[in-house]
Amino acid sequence: MSVIDKIKAKAQQNKKHIVLPEGSEPRTVQAARQIVDQGIASVTLLGNISEIEKVAAQTGTGLTGVALVDPKASEKSEAYAGLLYELRKAKGLTPEQAKELTGDPLYYGALMVKTGDADGMVAGAINSTGNVLRPALQIIKTAPGISVVSGAFIMEVPDKQYGEDGVLIFGDCAVIPDPTADELAAIAIASAQTGRQLVGLDPKVAMLSFSTKGSAKSDAVTKVQQATQKVHELAPDLQCDGELQADAALVASVGQLKAPGSTVAGHANVLIFPDLQAGNIGYKLVQRFAGAAAIGPIVQGLAKPVNDLSRGCSVEDIVSVVAITAVKAQA
Repeated sequence: MSVIDKIKAKAQQNKKHIVLPEGSEPRTVQAARQIVDQGIASVTLLGNISEIEKVAAQTGTGLTGVALVDPKASEKSEAYAGLLYELRKAKGLTPEQAKELTGDPLYYGALMVKTGDADGMVAGAINSTGNVLRPALQIIKTAPGISVVSGAFIMEVPDKQYGEDGVLIFGDCAVIPDPTADELAAIAIASAQTGRQLVGLDPKVAMLSFSTKGSAKSDAVTKVQQATQKVHELAPDLQCDGELQADAALVASVGQLKAPGSTVAGHANVLIFPDLQAGNIGYKLVQRFAGAAAIGPIVQGLAKPVNDLSRGCSVEDIVSVVAITAVKAQA
């Protein structure tokens, strides 16, 4: 069974409610049908109801069991607008602006998650990452103890030589271009949590660098060393070591040689890259050269789960991301 199949099975065991703000987008409508039929989650589509029904008819998609809500006509809009105003008035938001924003499905969806009317949100099929994450950051905010939002990938390598039975978490590969030491530490803690929640990893976190244990000196190396120390302070029970070169992190014989006594070196299953360039390049190289499945990006660090889709996503991609979001909501 593949990683994503395991995630779907886990989602089915404790069904959560996921809101899809792009309710009249054809792939989203079709995905909602599959999600409900497979028992992965309960689904609410947001948007103009007549438009959603029109798209459903055009795609031959039944809507039985799928909830439909128009944010501009919802009985909860007034209460949501009041909540949004309270959350953002210190930033200069007026009651009138709050009311207008509440009619935006992305803001309405984030408010559903904030209030517990939904357990998670998935969007991005027709919206940019910035548009999806903005209301999430403004309304849901980051989790306690986490200062940044980042993006991780689940990497499933066919030959199973590295990681935990071929499964690893790569972070951050999607959000923060040049993280500080504190941000890097937060990414490491969140990525370990993602691995634990979604695929049951016992996280062994390697803070990657071009240096292992002081073999090279540079401000870039110092940042990774400081981040590693910060992880030890914030999450003392988490197995984390650094700075480690990639071979020292993944290959047991190299790890023993370069970092003797480390419980992580040679056995890492969570790889934290020093910056976004390295992370993005790294996951794509592994995906192409090793034929790995790259599942994500998974948005991590928010107080409640919101995930972003690629605008080139397929129906199956949406189903998979909803399953991931549902499992994160279980935690």
